[in-house]
Amino acid sequence: MITPKGQSIEDKSMEIIESELGAHPYSPDEWTIVKRVIHSTADFDFAKDNKIIFHKQAIENGTAALKRGCNVIVDVNGVVGLLNKDNLGKFSNKVICGISDPAVVEEAKKLNKTRAQTAMRMAAKEMDGGIVAIGNAPTALQEVIQMVKEGVTRPALVVGIPVGFVCAAESKEELYNSDIVYITNLGRKGGSPCASAILNALYIVLKQKLSS
Repeated sequence: MITPKGQSIEDKSMEIIESELGAHPYSPDEWTIVKRVIHSTADFDFAKDNKIIFHKQAIENGTAALKRGCNVIVDVNGVVGLLNKDNLGKFSNKVICGISDPAVVEEAKKLNKTRAQTAMRMAAKEMDGGIVAIGNAPTALQEVIQMVKEGVTRPALVVGIPVGFVCAAESKEELYNSDIVYITNLGRKGGSPCASAILNALYIVLKQKLSS
């Protein structure tokens, strides 16, 4: 839980973001999410050249899934560490990250795939109707897209914002052009702080909806 001092610093940060960025094309709910990503990265590019983009059903699907206690499948432990645990507990959302599971490691070696790919494949049942958040591994995002094409699973929302030079931008473009409900961004930028910021912001939007 944030302290009063911490809250005052956060509030001031949000004021600075608002004043420095100025006009933007986002809806109020979308802006809540984008602003959190900028706050987590100090990078205004997430509202500019590498801007965050939303499927038209992204926020509705994401908040509804969280409200009903969906699973949250993530690609790396870095995303887990930055999630607001109070929110997870309030809505009984279980976070699943199989990247370090010995069974995942063994299966990845056997199939000559990345651990991130394999972890997603092995969590197919748990992610059905849930939220997938990928901040690090483009191969994980590609695997989820392929699984949906195969009819293996159907997440309510995929937050696909992996960072990197190999297949990061391409995997996000593939997500954008799929029939999956997504939150993603353009280009190479991304990362675990972005993925966790988006999830944390979805909880903020959810709580605003519940209190209105």
